[in-house]
Amino acid sequence: MKEKKPLILVSNDDGILAKGLKELVSFVRPYGDVVVIAPDSPQSGMGCAISASVPIHYREIHKEEGLAFYSCSGTPADCVKLAKNIILDRDPDLLVSGINHGDNSGVNVHYSGTVGAAKEGCISGIPSLAFSLCNHDEDADFSETKGYIQQFVELALSEGLPDWTCLNVNFPYESGYKGIKVCEQATGRWINELEPCPRMGDLNYYWLSGNFRPHELNNGKSDYTALKNGFVAVTPITVDITARNYIDKLSSLLQREK
Repeated sequence: MKEKKPLILVSNDDGILAKGLKELVSFVRPYGDVVVIAPDSPQSGMGCAISASVPIHYREIHKEEGLAFYSCSGTPADCVKLAKNIILDRDPDLLVSGINHGDNSGVNVHYSGTVGAAKEGCISGIPSLAFSLCNHDEDADFSETKGYIQQFVELALSEGLPDWTCLNVNFPYESGYKGIKVCEQATGRWINELEPCPRMGDLNYYWLSGNFRPHELNNGKSDYTALKNGFVAVTPITVDITARNYIDKLSSLLQREK
């Protein structure tokens, strides 16, 4: 009997036409059968959102031996749900999301549709990796990411990942990466987040923009710092967001109120 190749599911949040998606597909194709299902339009900033109030649909774009492309009307998380429940005939061995055109380090993980797809895969029990390049250019050069991405793919396929854990991988803007650093997620806040647009009639319009101000207590161990110093930053993240260090204190405070 012919041994089945690993099944690799690919998604993103920049949409089915994004260069980063096409590059990622070419990087992972040597490792198995690849099925791509990505939003039919850009879905940046959608996080883990799902289309709870409207139906979604998908369309086959291209299919050949070992490779298929589908577009989906929904969010990145919708794409993963649709793939797992409707399109695929078996569970994927790996999910890869990206390559995002832009930084998804720090608190950006909570907004990122690229990471949202990986989290959805993680919730579904699929080893999942999210990849982002700190460059918003539509024609960004992803060539230097190839060897690193393949290293992470080989690791995930051979060793798996812990339950409820996925990897968030960010590549610096400048080429000449200095290596990989396993990092904590940077904490911090966005400041000056809204930029006024010209008024339209009686309404005020704003673009989301802003600058990220990292928290000084990251002690140089964060993904933000690693990227600034030219390293590929990989952060293991979990879908369990319980603040365990506050459980006992909160229980004590609530008992005191009785």
